[in-house]
Amino acid sequence: MRVIMIGDVVGNPGRRILRENAKRLRAEKHADAVIVNAENCAAGSGITADLAKEITDAGVDALTLGDHTWGQKEFAGQIDSVANLVRPANFPPSNPGKGWRIITTPVCRFAIVNLSGRTFMQSVDCPFRTIDKVLAEIPKDLPVFVDFHAEATSEKVTFAHYVDGRVTAVAGTHTHVQTSDARILPNGTAFITDLGMTGPYLSSLGRDLAPVTKKFVTGIPARFEVAKGPCTLEGAIIDFNPSTRLATAIEAFRVRE
Repeated sequence: MRVIMIGDVVGNPGRRILRENAKRLRAEKHADAVIVNAENCAAGSGITADLAKEITDAGVDALTLGDHTWGQKEFAGQIDSVANLVRPANFPPSNPGKGWRIITTPVCRFAIVNLSGRTFMQSVDCPFRTIDKVLAEIPKDLPVFVDFHAEATSEKVTFAHYVDGRVTAVAGTHTHVQTSDARILPNGTAFITDLGMTGPYLSSLGRDLAPVTKKFVTGIPARFEVAKGPCTLEGAIIDFNPSTRLATAIEAFRVRE
């Protein structure tokens, strides 16, 4: 079976290229499911219930988030109404929403888990201890896909080896730069350090270059707007054996306007 995982969707430009390509990619690649990180889809920070529906309608089965989960204040009151979305499971337990879910499509059933890293990130519970707890709750017969939303590549690589053989795939998100290390780990887990970005590529990680440059040059804070212009859609295609629930192949891909 085959699943497509797509990197961080940034603002309206990212949503546009996703709408234009998700169903086509699904058909051309013969994918059984599509998973998208959508934590930057609302003007570059957060998501709303309406935007979650827009992305689902584009041909997406599951949505993951990250450190900008609460970027849109109203979403805290909406998250429990979005049935195919997960926020980091290692957020404080008082947070609304769920950190993992079972997703059922007409052709497959799988678990999706979202976790946030701690190195150079906001303070959250330990992702290593959290995944142990989560995997004890997920039915053993399900393939498990993990979106590890983290800054440090060392944390992502170490985490992937920690769960190698216990999950189907670990895909890193957050840095908006696709890495070239897609591979199958020794015990059968597919891994890529970062899926990349779905958004405008003539930019600084999806943001307009002018204010970002000003901030670096002067040190004066500025509002970082989502950039305009041509977009890229980046992610990875993961094949797995439904009997063993382990990966057999992973390949990074890019659609560039």
